[in-house]
Amino acid sequence: MCELLGMSANVPTDICFSFTGLVQRGGVTGPHVDGWGITFYEGKGCRSFKDPAPSCKSKIAELVQAFPIKSQAVIGHIRQANRGNVSLENTHPFTRELWGQNWTYAHNGQLKGYRQLETGFFRPVGQTDSEQAFCWILEQLRLKYPRKPANMRAMFKFVASLADQLREKGVFNMLLSNGEYVMAYCSSNLHWITRRAPFGEAQLSDADVTIDFCKETTPNDVVTMIATQPLTSNERWQKIASGEYVLFRDGELQ
Repeated sequence: MCELLGMSANVPTDICFSFTGLVQRGGVTGPHVDGWGITFYEGKGCRSFKDPAPSCKSKIAELVQAFPIKSQAVIGHIRQANRGNVSLENTHPFTRELWGQNWTYAHNGQLKGYRQLETGFFRPVGQTDSEQAFCWILEQLRLKYPRKPANMRAMFKFVASLADQLREKGVFNMLLSNGEYVMAYCSSNLHWITRRAPFGEAQLSDADVTIDFCKETTPNDVVTMIATQPLTSNERWQKIASGEYVLFRDGELQ
C-alpha cells in the first residue's frame, strides 16, 4: 500500500515538518520505496516534484525538505507499487485540467476490474489503476457538469458517490484538490488533524524532530493535515470512517 499526505490552510504555509516525517516512510520506517511526489498550489498554478526513487534516498526530496514552499493546498504521496512499473509516469500525484483548473489526485489502494472504467476525454499516461480511476472520475464530472458547477460542495458529494463505486472494486483511499478545496475519501486508513491557536509542540513519529508551532505561526492561522497514518506521536488525529469523506477549505472542515 501507498501513503498519502495532504494539507489545507487559510494562509500560505510550508509543509517541511510533515514532509520530513513522510519521507522516512519511503524506505526507513516504511516499505514505500517505489517513488514519491508532491504538488503545491500557488494561485491558479501548481508546481510538482516527483521521483521514482525511494524518498529516503532522493535528492529531490532533500530539496523539498530544505526549501519552504508555502501553499494553501498540498497533495503528497509515497508509493509501494502494485499496478504499473516503477517509473516517473506512474508516480503520484496526477494532475489534469478541468473547468480551467488544475485538479490533483493521489490514491492509496488496489482496484480490480479498473480497465473497464471508461475514461473518455481523459487518457491515462501510465499503467496504474490509480490514474485510470482518476481519469474516470474526471470524465464523469465532465459529463455531469459541462461547466464549472456553482455548488462545489454538491459536486464533491457527487465525487464521493463515484468513490463509493470505486471502493467496491477494492481499496480506495483518495486525496483530491483543485487548489481551493482539499477532499479526502477513506476506504481503510486516513486521518486528519486541524491545528489552530493556541499552538503547541509536535513530535514526528518517524524522525527525531520536534517543532514549536507557536514560533512558526500567527494566532489566526488554521492548518489541517491529512495522512494515511498520523505523522506525530503527541497529537490527537481523527480517523475518517470507511466509506466517508471530509472536505476542507482554508483549513476548515466544510
